[in-house]
Order: sequence, then C-alpha cells, then structure tokens
Amino acid sequence: MEVIHKIGRRKTAVARVYLAPGSGNITINKRDLKDYFTTGTLQYKVHQPLVMTENDKNFDVKVNVYGGGITGQAEAVRLALSRAMCEVDAENRGILKPEGLLTRDPRMVERKKFGQKKARKKFQFSKR
Repeated sequence: MEVIHKIGRRKTAVARVYLAPGSGNITINKRDLKDYFTTGTLQYKVHQPLVMTENDKNFDVKVNVYGGGITGQAEAVRLALSRAMCEVDAENRGILKPEGLLTRDPRMVERKKFGQKKARKKFQFSKR
C-alpha cells in the first residue's frame, strides 16, 4: 500500500495528512502529537477517526498544518484523517459519517462592516 494523501480544512486552518502503514506514530509539523497539541481535548480530536475505525496502531501519520488557531488546526487534521480512513476501507464511511466527522464545518468569521465596531456590534450611540 502506498502513501495516502488527504486535505482537511476548518476556518482558515489547512491540514495535509500523509498516511502510511506503520506502528501508530503521529507527527505534526515535524513535532510529536503531544508536543504540538498539548491539551487532552485536542489530542482526542486528532485520535478520534483512528480510534473509531480501530486503526490507531496500524498507520504512521505525517501532517503539515498551517493557518488558524490550535482548535481549528486540530479539527482540520481530524477531517483529513477521516477522509483518509474512508480511502483505506470504504466500510469506515458508515462508522464516521453518523458522527459528523466527514462534514466540513462551513462556518467562517463574518467580515467587519464599515461604520460599525465589529461585524455585528455598533458604535455606542450617545444623545447629547
């Protein structure tokens, strides 16, 4: 089996995942998973598609991720891994789809409008 390459996105974060047969090592931007995503919640998000499909010890994962914040990056990696798991075995789609792991979250930051403080917030109105 050759290397599987998939892309995942979330907000402005983009993750490129390279999946190869191995022993379960996850490297993100040439750093270990626990060094890059330090909180347990983010590590859980990254591991989720591998654990649900019972492939957490079968593949070595190499990830390049950029843009956004750490949560957006973790969710981008999760989407890319979910897509890769579907390519490994088509039956994995039935496991991941009901959990919503194959859906690209379309929410983006709303732009700031002129004449306003932020996207929705207005300047304070004073009547003197």
